[in-house]
Amino acid sequence: MAILDPADMDKDLSVGEVAERSGVAVSTIHFYESKGLIASWRSSGNQRRFPRDVLRRIAVIKVAQRLGVPLATIAQALKTLPDGRTPTAEDWKRLSAAWKADLDERIAVLTRLRDGLEDCIGCGCLSLGECPLRNPWDELSEDGPGPRLLDPR
Repeated sequence: MAILDPADMDKDLSVGEVAERSGVAVSTIHFYESKGLIASWRSSGNQRRFPRDVLRRIAVIKVAQRLGVPLATIAQALKTLPDGRTPTAEDWKRLSAAWKADLDERIAVLTRLRDGLEDCIGCGCLSLGECPLRNPWDELSEDGPGPRLLDPR
């Protein structure tokens, strides 16, 4: 592992350096840029250059994605950060707090789905005589299409 020279701390990064340091593919970096999640500038030789704060922005993006946060939501959150400033611990606290309620809800839904895997899903099939919750008279149809008992959306 190369030790970073303090003189290089202000040096902008090439797309290859960003890929190597962040652990994401060059194509992913280009995709993030096309979606407005990160920004670059062009050198006099027409090469993409990135400020160092892009590394932390990519880290925030990757963690948020692992939480299941949609890219559009991540982009909105990153737009609240001042351009050219590395996201701080306080920024992360604020951003992640906004995503926590959604994550808690998804965990609750998945827990209900897991715990009810052996139960009736409320599909409305009406054909299973042995199903104790066979949805007589298709009463669940008023709640919407699809499985209603385990996925009440």
